[in-house]
Amino acid sequence: MAEIIYYVAVSLDNFIADQPMIEGKIDESLFLFEGDHVPDFLTDIQQYESVLMGGKTYEFGFQLGAKPGEPSYKGIKHYIFSNSLEFMSNEEVKLIKEDAIVFIKDLKQQVNSKIWLCGGGELAGSLIKHKLIDQLVLKINPIIVGEGISLFGSINPSLKLELMDMKQYSNGIIKATYNIMYM
Repeated sequence: MAEIIYYVAVSLDNFIADQPMIEGKIDESLFLFEGDHVPDFLTDIQQYESVLMGGKTYEFGFQLGAKPGEPSYKGIKHYIFSNSLEFMSNEEVKLIKEDAIVFIKDLKQQVNSKIWLCGGGELAGSLIKHKLIDQLVLKINPIIVGEGISLFGSINPSLKLELMDMKQYSNGIIKATYNIMYM
């Protein structure tokens, strides 16, 4: 059975996107997109054969030049969960309009590798509510944004976490890896 790893950048106050990023002004975001954590991230994501994304997370790539139906990360099968996006699924990118929980439960049974949950606070919230996320890898940015998209969207889970690894970078980012211990 596959494991789902929620690997995402987050502020100290648990937001995965700040207001400028939501408004499409990436250059005004407080999140750190450069630094010595980037090569580790690019190496880390090579372990995944598939990635799950909410529609808004996938659309974020459009601001960087990606087109609908194109993968955000080469060599990784993309599953995009959205009722509003419209594009033809292909071998690299599959648009999922059906129930995400049912689809992902089935996917976890079918594949035998780690699955990367890239983002979508609401998608993550739904998955955590159904106990489908196995591990959190948080790139904790040294920022407090006050408002934005929450780590788990509108869901406020109570979770016990087991710290598995932690690495600090010179730019202040801390990468913390936790196993989730569902109660």
